[in-house]
Amino acid sequence: MASHPAPQAAGAGRRRSPERRRAILDAADRVIQRDGPDASMSAIAAEAGISKPILYRHFGDKSGLYRALARRHVDPLMERVRGELHGGSSLRVRARATVGAYLGMIRGNLNLYRFLMDRATSEDPLTRGDLGMMVRRLGEELAGVLRDDLRVADPVRAQITAHAVVGMVQAAGEWWLEHPEVAPDTVVDDLASAVVGAIAGHGPAGEVGGDAGT
Repeated sequence: MASHPAPQAAGAGRRRSPERRRAILDAADRVIQRDGPDASMSAIAAEAGISKPILYRHFGDKSGLYRALARRHVDPLMERVRGELHGGSSLRVRARATVGAYLGMIRGNLNLYRFLMDRATSEDPLTRGDLGMMVRRLGEELAGVLRDDLRVADPVRAQITAHAVVGMVQAAGEWWLEHPEVAPDTVVDDLASAVVGAIAGHGPAGEVGGDAGT
């Protein structure tokens, strides 16, 4: 009879595990927002009230923590960008909303962005691969929008244009982080115009979906 409580306690421990992981990720967020790319695993463990070996027990290793943070923050951003991308508005309105969502996130979470894009990707090939795959999926999704919604007839051209646009926005965002004196509206407006210009020439009679300039 004394053996019955043990499985129940083990099950309760498993049920608590996701909550513990979330608490550790919350602690990691706080440390990274404070320390940026220099945030250490020891500082994250201390913030969470645990030892570093226990931190690794929950995520496997440092790479596991990096990838969990990337999924936690990049997935919601990608969902928001997808929502703007698939909106029913004109190309210019879609471009401005999509660019604004992306730039607003990286500017508002600069330390986190630098931690993931600089520190984590340089130290861990798996994190670099995961983030690269997210960017490529976004390019594929944009290519689908160009084909299906904006009537770019040539699928190869849609792919080339989509991935070029995604890379342009990412590179421009990196530049903006080094030039905080430039007003956000200026960057968003000019970059949205560049996106529209890159896409608009591939539609019928130079117009993508007939709404490029509206």
